[in-house]
Amino acid sequence: MSDQPARWTEATVYPDMWADPDNDPRDSDGPSPDGELPTLLDFLSGYRMTLRMKCEGLDAEQLARRSVPPSTMSLLGLVRHLAEVELDWRGWIEGEAKPKLYGKKDADFEGAVADQAVVDAAYADLEREQAATDAALAAHPDLGERLKNGSSVRELMVHRIEEYARHCGHADLLRECVDGRVGQ
Repeated sequence: MSDQPARWTEATVYPDMWADPDNDPRDSDGPSPDGELPTLLDFLSGYRMTLRMKCEGLDAEQLARRSVPPSTMSLLGLVRHLAEVELDWRGWIEGEAKPKLYGKKDADFEGAVADQAVVDAAYADLEREQAATDAALAAHPDLGERLKNGSSVRELMVHRIEEYARHCGHADLLRECVDGRVGQ
């Protein structure tokens, strides 16, 4: 008998997908956005939604499970980490370092414990920090503009997309280890 969960997906049209195309909230029926900034924002939105989808339907223990020992990474840790990173990016925009949300280095992952209050707080932190960073960036629509830390708005946007995309890859593997669910 194996401790490994059986692989599965909810998709019925394409068995390697997370959701059927008609039910995937990331897909729109319209054309792709026009322009560089709307395209970057669309990709960021898609990766943010993907992270949430990879966490859906799991309880606090499953979200906090460190599925790939000895790593401290968990789905809940990723949510907390991305809240922390959004706060850091806002510091880049505003030109001042922000105090860490969770304290010392790596506390975002180490503090990701199987407690529903911790889960609820992590999601609230992520939503708040995403909205605050989005609002701070909205004041800088010129992608070539240099922010207070010397980075361009474009560089920050691409970095945000890269960070979410990389962690969505981690989330794919973590989710599969938790309950066997696979897909794009």
